[in-house]
Amino acid sequence: MQDAKTQAIGIVETLRRKGHQAYLVGGCVRDLLLGRIPADFDVTTDATPEAVMHIFPRTYAVGAQFGVVLVPLENSHADAATSDHSRTGVVEVATFRSDLGYSDGRHPDQVQFSKDPRTDVERRDFTINGLLLDPLSNEVLDFVGGRQDLNARIIRTIGDPEKRFAEDKLRMLRAVRFAARFGYEIEPATFSAIQKHAPAIHQVSCERVRDELTKMLVEGSAGRAFRLLDQSCLLQEVLPEISAMKGVEQPPLFHPEGDVFVHTLLLLDKLPHPTPVTLAWGALLHDVGKPPTFRVAERIRFDGHVEVGVKMARNILHRLRFSNDDCEQILALIDNHMKFADVQRMKDSTFKRFVRMTRFDQHLALHRIDCLSSHGDLSSYDFTRERMAAIPPETIQPPPLINGDDLIAAGYAPGPLFKEILGTVEDLQLESRLHTRDEAMNFVRERYPLDNG
Repeated sequence: MQDAKTQAIGIVETLRRKGHQAYLVGGCVRDLLLGRIPADFDVTTDATPEAVMHIFPRTYAVGAQFGVVLVPLENSHADAATSDHSRTGVVEVATFRSDLGYSDGRHPDQVQFSKDPRTDVERRDFTINGLLLDPLSNEVLDFVGGRQDLNARIIRTIGDPEKRFAEDKLRMLRAVRFAARFGYEIEPATFSAIQKHAPAIHQVSCERVRDELTKMLVEGSAGRAFRLLDQSCLLQEVLPEISAMKGVEQPPLFHPEGDVFVHTLLLLDKLPHPTPVTLAWGALLHDVGKPPTFRVAERIRFDGHVEVGVKMARNILHRLRFSNDDCEQILALIDNHMKFADVQRMKDSTFKRFVRMTRFDQHLALHRIDCLSSHGDLSSYDFTRERMAAIPPETIQPPPLINGDDLIAAGYAPGPLFKEILGTVEDLQLESRLHTRDEAMNFVRERYPLDNG
C-alpha cells in the first residue's frame, strides 16, 4: 500500500486543485509535531460531502450527514462493511462545520457547513487535537493554543469543558487516555469538569467505553491511565469492581507492595508494549475476585478468589460486549494464574496439559509480572521455562494412541467410562509409560476388564 501520509497529502492537493481549502487535521498533526508516526490521517475541507464524493468517486459516505466521507487509500481492501468500525486503509475527509445540539450525547442533532476552518476547529475536543497543517507549505494553523499546550504538556478542552463533555461524554475517557499516553497533565478546569460529570459516562455505549479502556491498557501507560481514572472519579463508574480493590489488604509476606489495587496497578505498569488485548485485560482482572472473598483467619485469606473472579470477570466482559474468543482467553488467564505455584510438583502429564493451553505465552507473561509486582520470586517462572525447554515439543500434545472407535471395536459400550479410559491412557502416554496403540489397548483390557458374564 502506498504511504498513507503521501496519499493523504495527495487528497489535500486534489481538493486544492479543485478550488477548495483543505488541511490535515487532528491527531495526525499532533503526532507529526511530536515526531510520532500517526495511526491514521484526517483531512478537513470546505468542500461539501457531495463535492468530495464527486472528486473522489471511490468513497464511503458513512457519515455524510455529519459532513464525513471516507476516501480509501490506493490498493487498500477497506470496504463499506468495515470502514465504519476501523480506520485502517482510509482517510477521513470532513467538511468544515459547526455542530448544533447533542441530544444523544454523541452525535450532533444538526450540522452547519462552513467556509471558515476556525469554525470547524472550535467544535473539536482538545487543543492538541485542534491543529491544522498545510502539508504543501508546512504551515501550522493554530486557532486554539494547541501548540502552546503541546509544549506545556497539557490536555485542555477547546472552549468550555462543561460544553465539550456534554456534547460527547466519551471525551472524558479520551482526556485520561491522552494524558496517560503522552505523560501530560490534565488542565485543572478540564479535570474538575471530568470529576463533576463522571456519572454521565453511562450515557456512552458499552462498546465505546470498552474500546477506550482497551486503548488505555495497550498504549504503554496503563498504570498511569488507571490512576487517572481513579482520581477523575471515572473508575468507579466504568469499572466499580476495580475501584473496590482499593484498601483491600493482602498478606505482607506475599504482597509487601500493598493492597489489591496497588498490586494491580503495578502489574499494569509492567505490561509489555505492545501487549495483546487479552493479556492486558487478564492483568487488570486477575485479582478481581479478592475484594468479595477477603477474610482474616490466622492471616489474611482470599479463599476461592479465582473462581469468584472468573464469574465476576465474565459479567464484566459481557457487559462490555467482548467477543467470545477474547472472553475465553481472558477468563483462562484468570482461572489459571494461581496454578504456577504448583508447577514444581506437577506430574509430567499435568505439566504438559498446563503448558499446552492456548496462548500459553500470555499465561507465562502474566505470572511473571504478577510475581514482579508482589514478592519478586521468579523461581516458578524460571522452572516452567526450563522444564518446557527440556521437553520435546512433539511430546507435549502427541496424537492419541487410541480413540472411542478403538474402544467400541474392542467391545466396550459407549458411555461415561470412555472419558475416564481415554483420559487415563493419555496421562500414561504423557508420562512416557505407554508408547503404542497395542500397549494402550493391553492396558485398557487389564485395567478395565469387560464384563462377559
